[in-house]
Amino acid sequence: MAHISHDRDKLLTRVRKIRGQADGLEKLLNNETECTRVLQQIAALRGAVNGLMSEVLEGHLREHLGDNDLTPEKRAEEVDDVVKILRSYMK
Repeated sequence: MAHISHDRDKLLTRVRKIRGQADGLEKLLNNETECTRVLQQIAALRGAVNGLMSEVLEGHLREHLGDNDLTPEKRAEEVDDVVKILRSYMK
């Protein structure tokens, strides 16, 4: 979890940008903006969320699965947890 604490400010900045993009999407929808602008905003929002997921996932993999002190059983458990999260994310 140290990677989250270490990168907290950077991650929170990403979350705030995502919130701003979601607010922008809501405004577009409320103003009955043309669908291409709405689609573009959705794509930008999805890209921002994917970037956040990628950054947190990389930190998790490096810190938790890269730990040389893990037993094979614990490493397998960690891998299973990440696989479950990724499957849920990709649905």
